[in-house]
Amino acid sequence: MSDVTSDSASSTATSNHAHGVSFAEAFWVWVRIAALSFGGPAGQIAVMHRIVVDEKKWIGEHRFLHALSYCTLLPGPEAQQLAIYIGWLMHRTIGGLIAGILFVLPGFLSILVLSYIYVIFGNASIVSGLFFGLKAAVLAVVVQAVFRIGGRALKNNLMVTIAAAAFVAIFFFKVPFPIIVLVAGFIGFLGGRSGSSLFKMGGGHKPGPGPVLSDADSLLGEMTPPHARPDLAWSFKISAVLLILWAIPVAGLYLVLGPDDVFTQISVFFSKMAVVTFGGAYAVLSYVAQQAVEHYHWLKPGEMLDGLGMAETTPGPLIQVVQFVGFMGAFRNPDGLAPLTAATLASVLTTWVTYVPCFLWIFLGAPFVEKLRGNAALSGALSCITAAIVGVILNLAVWFALHTLFSTVRTQTAGPFVLDIPVLSSVLIPSLALSIVAAVAMFRFRASAITTLVACAAIGVLWKALVG
Repeated sequence: MSDVTSDSASSTATSNHAHGVSFAEAFWVWVRIAALSFGGPAGQIAVMHRIVVDEKKWIGEHRFLHALSYCTLLPGPEAQQLAIYIGWLMHRTIGGLIAGILFVLPGFLSILVLSYIYVIFGNASIVSGLFFGLKAAVLAVVVQAVFRIGGRALKNNLMVTIAAAAFVAIFFFKVPFPIIVLVAGFIGFLGGRSGSSLFKMGGGHKPGPGPVLSDADSLLGEMTPPHARPDLAWSFKISAVLLILWAIPVAGLYLVLGPDDVFTQISVFFSKMAVVTFGGAYAVLSYVAQQAVEHYHWLKPGEMLDGLGMAETTPGPLIQVVQFVGFMGAFRNPDGLAPLTAATLASVLTTWVTYVPCFLWIFLGAPFVEKLRGNAALSGALSCITAAIVGVILNLAVWFALHTLFSTVRTQTAGPFVLDIPVLSSVLIPSLALSIVAAVAMFRFRASAITTLVACAAIGVLWKALVG
């Protein structure tokens, strides 16, 4: 890696020290950002903006939003990729690596500990009460995501139609999420090239209130650092290294253990997911739930909600919930290992194949990101993908509601048509009541997601302690 992460000494001096921020100082800033990265991508991006732009003045507003726009075009967690981008911009490859790794590390460790507690003490009243409350709150959080993202993405009737078509495709016909993304992106690409205003990107994340820091007044300034300029040799070299690091465990497991082994399945499945995770965690969770619950049978629908509750209440990207999915899959299929050993290895494997591609996308494309500005075709593709994702998240909300509020759900099929129908007599009154409380807190009183999750978890523990 030394020749990948190093250029000439003069270039290093220019790019690393001209802005006056030492690598040691940046390290502790990224530690702080990682520790505060609660609240999903919007909250994480707001924290990063407050610290990096408003407080530290590393980069200006325009450069921050330009980097964010590029990250929204990519599969994977946009907040973590934005951290990689800014870390790379400030301190080259090593800066990007440290920023990206630190952003994930607290969530990984937190979910690993919670997963141990879940499988060891899951039947204890305090633990079952905790996750009972989290499920109700998560349902409200996902419903809120439908409205939040929908309000930003569905700017005209065409986008509403695309969202509705995506919902029908995945809910009634179980069309795989990657196909929905590809079709929506293709439609948007053609529409963007046509020049129609219907396909123009709108909304997105906005900077916070207060004075705007110009690029010229930031520590990095307006100029592009030497290491951030397009360099095909460097891009191909770093991409080759990351591709090898990504492929080695996947290919090795496939060749040694075979395609039907749980570790092989986890590595292949989450590698595919890393390529199609446009739209953030809520969107891809529908795909993960569809495959992990219904196809691989790694975990149950209710357990999927428990995992999302863990991810919602710990720092780091919400997509870290996939670590819990891999943990449970290997715990139930340990393949001759001790269940907890297998589950721990699966947690590491899942996290590896999920996040290594994030570094690849940034290091490969960031030097050429200027060429993406104002590209109508790409903007149109992203507009349609975002609209389709609204329909996918709505499917996720309905799926969660069915399995949170009813103990029995029956599936009716007729050719390609599939419909999940709840048995009304199996409604779970406590879950329904707590879900309504969570929804009122978030929609009526504007309570934050983390506040609602903590409050519902406390109510769940109290409820289980009283009724058993």
